[in-house]
Amino acid sequence: MAHNKDEQQEYVSLPWFGINKLLPYLKPYRRIIVSMILLGLAGGLVDIILPLFQRYALNRFIAKGMLETLGSFIAAYIMVLAFQVVANTISAYQACQIEMYVGRDMKRASFDHLQTLAFSYYNQNSVGYIHARVMSDTNRIGSLVSWGLMDGIWNSSYILGAVVVMLGINFRLALWVLAIVPLTALAAAFFQKKLVVLNRRIREINSRITGNFNEGITGARTTKTLVIEEKMEQDFDGTTAEMKTTSVHAMHYRALFSSMISFSSSLALAVVLWRGGIITLQGVIEIGTLSVFMSYALGMMEPVQWIVRAISDLITVQVNVERFTRLMETESDVRDTPEVVARYGDSFQPRKENWEPLHGDITFEDVSFKYPDGDEYVLEHFNLHVPQGTNVAIVGETGAGKSTLVNLVCRFFEPTSGRILIDGRDARERSQLWLHSNIGYVLQTPHLFSGTVLENLRYGNPDATMEQIEAAVKSVSADAVIARMDKGYDSDVGEGGDLLSTGEKQLLSFARAILADPRIFVLDEATSSIDTVTEKLIQDAIEHLMKGRTSFVIAHRLSTIRQADVILVVHDGKIVEQGTHPELIAKRGAYYNLYTRQFQEEAVEDAFEGKGA
Repeated sequence: MAHNKDEQQEYVSLPWFGINKLLPYLKPYRRIIVSMILLGLAGGLVDIILPLFQRYALNRFIAKGMLETLGSFIAAYIMVLAFQVVANTISAYQACQIEMYVGRDMKRASFDHLQTLAFSYYNQNSVGYIHARVMSDTNRIGSLVSWGLMDGIWNSSYILGAVVVMLGINFRLALWVLAIVPLTALAAAFFQKKLVVLNRRIREINSRITGNFNEGITGARTTKTLVIEEKMEQDFDGTTAEMKTTSVHAMHYRALFSSMISFSSSLALAVVLWRGGIITLQGVIEIGTLSVFMSYALGMMEPVQWIVRAISDLITVQVNVERFTRLMETESDVRDTPEVVARYGDSFQPRKENWEPLHGDITFEDVSFKYPDGDEYVLEHFNLHVPQGTNVAIVGETGAGKSTLVNLVCRFFEPTSGRILIDGRDARERSQLWLHSNIGYVLQTPHLFSGTVLENLRYGNPDATMEQIEAAVKSVSADAVIARMDKGYDSDVGEGGDLLSTGEKQLLSFARAILADPRIFVLDEATSSIDTVTEKLIQDAIEHLMKGRTSFVIAHRLSTIRQADVILVVHDGKIVEQGTHPELIAKRGAYYNLYTRQFQEEAVEDAFEGKGA
C-alpha cells in the first residue's frame, strides 16, 4: 500500500473551523442558504409561539370559560401550524439542494484537481485514501453545511427564544429551569466525548473490514490456490468480532445518553411542577403560564443535547475539511507556467490552434533526477541525444529503475536539474497536454476502462473512423480477439477489462496506442504478457509503424531489441552502459552478462519444451 502523507494528521483537533476555505463552494448557493436560515428561524419562532397559544387557551377558554374569540383563536392557530409546515418543507428541500449541490461541486473540483497532479502524488497516497477524500469527506462536509446548519439555526433560536420568554414571564421560575441546563450540558459532553472516541474506532475497524472484503474478492484466486480460506475466515471473524464489541460498547453509551436526556427532561418538568405549582396556588401565575414552562422545560433538553453533539461533530468535520482543502491545495510537482497555459491552454481548455507539430527529436542535457520522496539521485549529469525516428531500448534487472527515463521523457516527472529538449526546445516551454497527445504509451500491466471494446479504442482517437479503427486492430492481430466476442466491437470489457485475459487487454492497448498516431512510442515491457507467436506478429507490425517515429522500449526479452539504434543498460537506478547490440556484446560488460544469461535460460526452456513435445 502507498504511504499516505496525511495519515499522521487525522483525528487531530484543529484550532479553528476552516469555513472560509469552503466559501467558494457555498457562494453560488448563498441565496438558498440565506433563505434556509430565515425559514429555520421562522420555524424555531413558531415552536416558541405555540406554547403561548396553549397558555392563552388555558387561561381564557378553560380557566375562565370565555369562548367569544374561540373561532379566531382556532383560525390563527391553524394558520401558524400551516406556516410552520410550509417553512419546514421548503427549508428541508433547500437543505437537500445545498447538500447535493455543494457535495457535487466539491467532488467535481477534487476529481478535476486530481487529474492535474503528477505521478508522485499517487506514489505517496493510496487509492483508498484518495477515494475517501473525494467521496467520504465531501459527503460529510455537504451534510454539515446543509442539515447541520439548518438544525443549528432551529435549535439555537429555540433555546434563545425559550429563555427570553421564560425570563420575561417569571424570572425566578425561569432560573430554576435554567439551572438544570448546565448539568445536562456537562453530562452530555461526557457521553459525547466517549462516543466520539468509540465512533472513530468503529470507522477504523470498518475500514479494515472493507479492506478485508477487497482482498478477499480481488485475491480469491490466490486464496484458493494457497488453500488459506480458513486463515482468511479467521482474520475476518476477528475483525468483525472487534467491530461487534466496539459497536455494542458504543450502543451502551448511546442508551445511557438517551436515558440521561430523558431524565433531565423529567427533572426539569418536576422542578416546574414543584416550584410552578406552589406559585400557581399562591396566585402568582396562572395555570396557562405553568403549562408554558412545562413545554419549554421538556423541549429545551433535546436542543441542548444537539448543541453538545454538534460541537463534537464540528471537531470531527474539521478533519474532513482540512483533508479536503489539503488535497485541493496540493500543487503538482509537474505544472505548466502561466505563460505556457496562456499560449497552449491546459488539460481542460486546450488551445490546439497554437500547438506546433512534434517531430520527436529528444535531448537529455546534463539531467540529474531524484524522486520527490527519495534521497538518492537516480540520474546524475546524464546526457543523451535521441534523433527523430530513433529506437531506444532500455534494459536491466527487475527494479533497476528502467522506467525513470521514460517518465522524464513523458514529463510525468521534472528533472531535478538540467533540462530535456523536445525538438530543440525545453519541454517546459510547451504544455504537458501537447506532449502527452503525441505519445503512445503501452504499459506492462494493461488497463481498459469500463465500457465496450469500441469505446476503449476510441480513447486513442475519438474522431477515428471505423476503417481506421479496424486497420489499427488488424495491425496488431487484435481482430481475432474481437471476432471471438459475442458482440464484437460492442462487447463489454468489464471493470478494468476484467472480462478479458491479460494478453487480450494488451492487444487492445496496442491498437488504442496505434490509433492515436503518436510521434513518440513508449512500450513498457508491453509484450511480456503475450505469447511468443503473437509477440512476433506485433513486433513486425510495430517495426513498420515506428518508422520515422521516436520510440522507447523497456524490454524484458533482450532478443527483441537487438535491432535498436541505442540500448541503455540500467543498474541500481544508474545508466551503466549504452550503445548498439554489437557494441555492448563486444564490451562483455553488464549487457553481455544479461544477454548471455537470458539466452541460456531460454535455451533450457526450449529444451524442456522439446522433451515435452
